[in-house]
Amino acid sequence: MNSRRDYRSNRTALFDGIEEGGIRATSSYSTHEIDEHDNERAIDGLQDRVNILKRLTGDIHEEVDSHNHLLDRMGNDMDASRGILSGTMDRLKMVFETKSSCRMATLVMSFVVLFLLIYYLTK
Repeated sequence: MNSRRDYRSNRTALFDGIEEGGIRATSSYSTHEIDEHDNERAIDGLQDRVNILKRLTGDIHEEVDSHNHLLDRMGNDMDASRGILSGTMDRLKMVFETKSSCRMATLVMSFVVLFLLIYYLTK
């Protein structure tokens, strides 16, 4: 493939002035060869653009995969925290449903009042 590029670059050097309008084609070069040269240059340009787009889509694919992995991990963490929170809520329901709920409520209220009192005294 590299020799093909060398061949194309040699042809480009040969026909360089013709494309820019500086030199007219002589009788040894036909318009078909000049059109072929233009087509080959266009193909080279398209190949370069396709390669750039291929690399870009590969980078996008890697980025999407890493974000999907991150979102999956985050979803698993959220499920775990939801399980822990629901377990805690179940325990709190059991505490307040027992017969000593009156004692527990007074204990919680006394801690809240004590906390507020300490907060206002230090402020």
